[in-house]
Amino acid sequence: MFLAAGALLLGLTYVLFSNNFGQQYRVIVQGTYLTPPPGGQAPLPNQVFTTTKDGAVITGAAAEQAMREQREQVRRAATKSLVTQGSIALVAVGALAAGFGWLVAGRVLAPLHRVTDTARRIAASPAALHERIALRGPDDEVKNLADAFDTMVERLDHSFDGQRRFVANASHELRTPLTLGRALVEVAMHRRTASADVQELGESLLTINARHEQLIDGLLILADSEKQLTTLYPVNLADVVDHVAGQVGAEAAATGVEVIRGPGDAPTRGDALLLERLVHNLVENGIRHNLPSGDRWVRVMSRTAGDQVQVEVTNTGPEIPPYEVEALFKPFYRLGSERLVGGKGAGLGLSIVRSVAEAHGGTVTAVPHPAGGLQITVSLPADPS
Repeated sequence: MFLAAGALLLGLTYVLFSNNFGQQYRVIVQGTYLTPPPGGQAPLPNQVFTTTKDGAVITGAAAEQAMREQREQVRRAATKSLVTQGSIALVAVGALAAGFGWLVAGRVLAPLHRVTDTARRIAASPAALHERIALRGPDDEVKNLADAFDTMVERLDHSFDGQRRFVANASHELRTPLTLGRALVEVAMHRRTASADVQELGESLLTINARHEQLIDGLLILADSEKQLTTLYPVNLADVVDHVAGQVGAEAAATGVEVIRGPGDAPTRGDALLLERLVHNLVENGIRHNLPSGDRWVRVMSRTAGDQVQVEVTNTGPEIPPYEVEALFKPFYRLGSERLVGGKGAGLGLSIVRSVAEAHGGTVTAVPHPAGGLQITVSLPADPS
C-alpha cells in the first residue's frame, strides 16, 4: 500500500510538473536597454529575445525556436531527474517502510502467537488447563483478548478440577460401605449354620461387590491420571512391559490366552505407577475381550521411534467396526452384549489409558486388526537423557 501510494504521488507530481512547466518558462522583456548589448542591436519593447552561446542576441522566430529547444532540454532533464531519483527514493523508502512494518507487525502479533500456542497446548492435553498467558503491556485490544482467554481457561480449570474432586471424594466415600458390605457377607457365609443357599447368595453378592470395588478403583485412577504431573522420574517401558506380563500371566493361563511380549528399550519420564496401570489395562483388555476359543493371543511390545517411545498391544478378538473404535475410549462405553451388568470390566480401562497418556504429553491411537481385535499404540515423549 505504501509503494502504491508513493507511485501515485510520483505520477501526480510528474503530471503537474509537465503541465506547469511550459506556462512558466518564458522570458518576456518589457522596455528597452539603455545600452545596446554587445554584438547586436537592442530589442524593441515587448519583443521576445534570447542570446546564443557566443553572446549574440537573436529575436523573432529564431528566438522563439531557440527558447523552445532550450525549454525542451530543461524539461527532459528535469523530468528524468524527477522520475529517476523519485523512483529510487520511493524504492528505498518503501524497503525501509516494509522492514519497519514487519518489525511493528511482529511485535503486535507476538501476543497473539502466545495465545495460539497456549490454546494448542490446552487442546492437546487437558492437564495444561493450569497455564495462563498473563500478558503484560498496554491496555489495548490484544491484551483484552489475552485477559479474556485467561479468564475462560481459569473457569474451565476450576470446573474440571471440581469434577475430579467430586469423583475422587465420591469414590472414597463409597469404599467404606462396600468394604462393610463385603465383611458382612463373608461373616454370614462362614457361619456354621449357613445353608448352601446362603453361601451361594453370598458368592453372588461378593462378585457384585467386587465389580463395584473395581469400578471405584477405576474412577479413582481416572481422577488421579487427569491431574497435572508435577514430578517426573525416568521410566523404561521395557521394564513395565515385563512386569505387567508377569502379573497377568495367571489370568492369561486360566483363560487360555497366550501373552507374547516383545520388550524393547523405551526410556521416558513420568509416573511409574500410572504408566504401569496404562500397560496393565491394555494387556488386561486384550485378555478379557478375546475370542471364546481357538488361537487366542495378546502381543505387547515397546520400542523407541525417533523422539518418541511406543507401547503397542495387539490381540485377537471379535471384529470391531472402525466407527466404533473411538467410542471405546469413552467412560463406561461397551460394545454389544458387554453393555450388560454381567459384562467384563467396568468400562473405564481405555479411558484411563488415554487419560494417563495425555497427562504424560502422549497420544493413543487404535485401529481394528484385520483378523479381529484391536491394535492400540501409545506414543510418549522419549527421555532425552
